Amino acid sequence: MRLGRLMILACSLPLASSAAWAAPATTSGSVALALAGVVAPYSPLPATEKKAVAAFFNGDSDVHVIRKITVTADKVVCRASNVDITSRSCALTFGSRTHTVRGREANAIYATVALAGVPGDGAAGTIYEALSKLSCTLDPKVIKDKAGGGADCSFEPGN
Repeated sequence: MRLGRLMILACSLPLASSAAWAAPATTSGSVALALAGVVAPYSPLPATEKKAVAAFFNGDSDVHVIRKITVTADKVVCRASNVDITSRSCALTFGSRTHTVRGREANAIYATVALAGVPGDGAAGTIYEALSKLSCTLDPKVIKDKAGGGADCSFEPGN
């Protein structure tokens, strides 16, 4: 009887950990700004908002946008090989459009997703960082105060 209970518990642990892994997550402050900053160039944002996000990410809070900016992505899936060490890419999905980046840009996105607390995963020589339902809100008025606020993101780890 006791062995049966232990088997049920042991078999349910992977299910519980994968459910926790997919739970919604949030980040704020500098990490949220970085996450918005690496995704925004590929997003369907208007050019003025992309420039504002780039300015914030480059340390310039003196922008002419006063309304909140929302950077979203349906999915961000990054891969790096631990066999072919030159191979790294990220696929960013915005609605029906997917934009693939490679090299330095992919590495920046991969590292920022990891910095945001998304646990990595791997299989067959590839290490993955992935998230879905990304929504980052930047408030230019609060960012201009330079008090650590004004950037918040929510997402679901995994794809």
